Amino acid sequence: MRPSPHTGITSTIILIGLVGGILTQGCAGSPRQINRFPGYPVGVVERGEASWYGPGFHGNKTANGERYDMHKLTAAHRTLPLGSVAVVRSLTSGRQVTVRVNDRGPFAKGRILDLSLAGAQALDMVTNGTDRVELRVIEYVAQPEGMGPLRVQAGAFADYENARALLVRVRRDFPDGRIMHVDLPEGRRYRVRFGQFQTESEAQRFADRFTRTFGLRSLVIRDDG
Repeated sequence: MRPSPHTGITSTIILIGLVGGILTQGCAGSPRQINRFPGYPVGVVERGEASWYGPGFHGNKTANGERYDMHKLTAAHRTLPLGSVAVVRSLTSGRQVTVRVNDRGPFAKGRILDLSLAGAQALDMVTNGTDRVELRVIEYVAQPEGMGPLRVQAGAFADYENARALLVRVRRDFPDGRIMHVDLPEGRRYRVRFGQFQTESEAQRFADRFTRTFGLRSLVIRDDG
């Protein structure tokens, strides 16, 4: 789990019927899949800005415990359960690639996905750094730990006291906040998170209310820790 290097634009999530069937890179057509995990959104389509992360993170531990290999077709997403498989199609060039979600991010508002270097190369977006894409979930390879709960993240700090100060500031209106820490290559980070939501729409409503109340950027994330 790590912050990401690029910025992007607001994404739109569109729910569609169940689809699936893993597509090979560059294939076209409608996938076909049975959703073997009730409640998991196989068939979800999301459009927005994607970026990529490479040499600076190569070899670091990802959210599912693997070592990040920038030469493999993987990606980071804030809320899709780890083990999700998705076809990512460039809305600029039409090129597409199939990737597996094994990490968390991006944490910049408006971006929906961080691709590995290999994924970015497949879409020919390495030079530009970002691209407008469509992501379609086609499969879910279940993880031993299952799906973590959805939460709203209101801030991430290198200093514990800054995280605590945020909790104190918002406690009257949002009393169920907690501080969770994660050890990153650049040091320990303290994340202020709220709630335990069943759906992304429920979590997003909370995030929107939090932002309106305090003018602070908040993000919906899936907590795997």
